[in-house]
Amino acid sequence: MAIDLAPHHQQLIDDGYTIVENAIEPELVDALLDDVARLEAELDRQPASNRFEGNRTTRTYNLLAYGEIWQKVPVHPVVLELIEGVLGPQCLVSSLASISLAPGETAQVVHADDQVQPLAKPHVATVCNSMWALTDFTEANGATRVVPGSHRWQNPDYFAGDANVPTIPAEMAKGSVLVWHGSTWHGGGANVTSDDVRVGVAMNYCAGFIRQQENQQLGIPPEVMATFSPRLRQLCGLGMYRGLTGNIEKQSPAELLYGDPAEVPLWDAEPIDARG
Repeated sequence: MAIDLAPHHQQLIDDGYTIVENAIEPELVDALLDDVARLEAELDRQPASNRFEGNRTTRTYNLLAYGEIWQKVPVHPVVLELIEGVLGPQCLVSSLASISLAPGETAQVVHADDQVQPLAKPHVATVCNSMWALTDFTEANGATRVVPGSHRWQNPDYFAGDANVPTIPAEMAKGSVLVWHGSTWHGGGANVTSDDVRVGVAMNYCAGFIRQQENQQLGIPPEVMATFSPRLRQLCGLGMYRGLTGNIEKQSPAELLYGDPAEVPLWDAEPIDARG
């Protein structure tokens, strides 16, 4: 049964986040969960030694480089429709990582994903991110905590790292997805009272005019990129934004490297007076 996304689009506008229950097919969720375990073992992933990434949290980055199954994540129609509702068309994959939050983990610093950008707030959306629940997310096992409405705050950087910012847990069942505006303040919860490992996938996007968090063009081997669909190559930044940004001799990298359909350059698409 199709999911009515209209209320979720509205909640993103009003609250800066939304949860879509049962958004992801159960078979895909289980396959992704199995592959997270495979990669953590094969790559010998270990928790980081900083407060932000967590001392008991295992992260695997650049997932598009590690298996065909991950190609299904950025283009998932339910999530991508909500993301494009915030960022507009021609948005990009910013990063794709798994996050396994183990028992004993403390709460992450409350932050906004666009806070490194030197822009006065509120501003036009530059980032929109999602968390796929590969296991149940509960308050006890460290569900992501959000600050509703914080995407509309004006220059709130003084809250960075402030544990007193009021948050609510974004609890959701396995197979659900949390989507939030990049200016929404949030952070991973504490997993200090459960015995469960909370596993999620952070599928993050940015507007086409913003630099991606992970360098998709260099981080993904060319032979792997060749197996992507043209749509996924566009999302990875091998297209042109609005027919201009990212071009090579007025052509897209995807066309030059992989024979993807040609894109119309900006100057050829509209009668623009650009004598200067």
